[in-house]
Amino acid sequence: MATKIIYFTVNGRPEQAEFPLDCPAQDVKDLFRSAAEAGPHDILKLYNPRGNIINISPSLEPNSPNSCYKLEVVASDCNSAELAGALGFDLSSMEKRLQGLEKKILIEAGETPAVVYEMKKQIDSFREKLESVEHLSWLGLFKDLSEGTHKPSPFYHKRTLRKTRKECEHVREKFLQMSSLEVSDEVRQYLKTPTFDNWQWEDAEIMVLLQVMYTDLDFIATFNIEPQVLQQFLFEVYRRYNNIPFHNFKHCFCVTQMMYGLIWLTDLRSKMDSVDLLIMLTSAVCHDLDHTGYNNAYQINARTELALRYNDISPLENHHCAVAFEILEKTESNIFRNLSMDRYKQIREGIIKCILATDMTRHNEILNKFKSILPAFDFTSKEHREVLMMILIKVSDISNEARPMEVAEPWLDCLLQEFYNQSDMEKLEGLPVTPFMDRDKVTKPSSQTGFIRFVLLPLFIELANLFPCLEQHIIDPVRKALDYYTEMEKALEREKQNRTICENAAKNKETAAGRQSSADGHTDAAGPDASKPDAQ
Repeated sequence: MATKIIYFTVNGRPEQAEFPLDCPAQDVKDLFRSAAEAGPHDILKLYNPRGNIINISPSLEPNSPNSCYKLEVVASDCNSAELAGALGFDLSSMEKRLQGLEKKILIEAGETPAVVYEMKKQIDSFREKLESVEHLSWLGLFKDLSEGTHKPSPFYHKRTLRKTRKECEHVREKFLQMSSLEVSDEVRQYLKTPTFDNWQWEDAEIMVLLQVMYTDLDFIATFNIEPQVLQQFLFEVYRRYNNIPFHNFKHCFCVTQMMYGLIWLTDLRSKMDSVDLLIMLTSAVCHDLDHTGYNNAYQINARTELALRYNDISPLENHHCAVAFEILEKTESNIFRNLSMDRYKQIREGIIKCILATDMTRHNEILNKFKSILPAFDFTSKEHREVLMMILIKVSDISNEARPMEVAEPWLDCLLQEFYNQSDMEKLEGLPVTPFMDRDKVTKPSSQTGFIRFVLLPLFIELANLFPCLEQHIIDPVRKALDYYTEMEKALEREKQNRTICENAAKNKETAAGRQSSADGHTDAAGPDASKPDAQ
């Protein structure tokens, strides 16, 4: 039987693997895992002598001891000291404390309360999310996209607002290594759907997926965009998104991916010019550049530099536009550098209109304008197309609830974290507190039910009036999300009422016990003959 020998090093230790030419791919991976003494959940990455990541598969090119591959184990299990240090707590320790608490409650109360079961469920879920690392082992940008894949929860560590140079260079290096690899057809098709799960992808991989979008919409050829310039543009965009819970680079990707999906779902390529599609996709990529996690109301009330610079008129959105064109002013990252001046001005004008449309204070203005032209919508009308472009970026910007719940709900957690950060800062600085951000007044379901009912659905329904095919893709999931959060809100209300009843019962019991104690004390003070009648 013909075999293949692969020479590689693990932590500087020389190893070699021999396997048949027709060996199954999983067996090859298991062979390398065994050589690295890696655990079942650890991630393996193999590098060729040039430092590029290569696929661990039966098709590996044979080599010699003088041209060894390098194998690295780049993950650890959830009990590692490094992870415990990063999280600030040890998961196993937490689990043991919970088990001890459960036993104590069981002994004292005779049964385990529902709240303890819920805590156990959350810890089990968190463990699964930490231990499931298949979403990182992409090997040639092919993911396991099965429905059983666990979704990682986006817990946020305390990091500097701006990305560090080291952090950026690390991601840049990985991106450039990956950029020449072929993305599977399965991923390319999945990328066109609103069900796409962003939590499976690292930042460098996300940049590759953004590159795929520009390629598959034929922008590279149509607008003469050089690949290295596109890569530099995407890197600069990544660098200028900040380390904040919600308005970060992953949010940029989600908005862009939804825009990309809508372009394919509605067949806009046959209805609009390529330049309009380029404007929309690039606007989505740039729409929240350098967001610091504090909205326009805060900027204006705190009289920040942005509010002063833009005279309180959409300070954030104007800043996002300015940063976008700072990037595009650099020759090495100007993806429009081979276009005529007139075409560049057209694109610049379109991007500015789209990004400024994401200011939610203009929501009703833009939606009402769209509703007024909808009955006689004309794709040949420049005015009609521009309004549609603004509607599409607005839909994409607030589209998380159109995604599967396991993708959407972690995003809501991120958004609430950013909201609460802002309201805390407003209280600290004596500024007006934004009502829907106040952690003392807002709950997860209450933050969503009104927003979905009065903002999301009216907007999405009007777009579906123009494109009926979107009903199943974005409206049905949003209605399900509304039902989900409505039920959650009712459950919280019931829990609140039960808690009030229990607290009142406990108070009444304490009061009754106090009265009884007082009465007993009074009887003791009167003495044993107090109850006898006086002697006649």
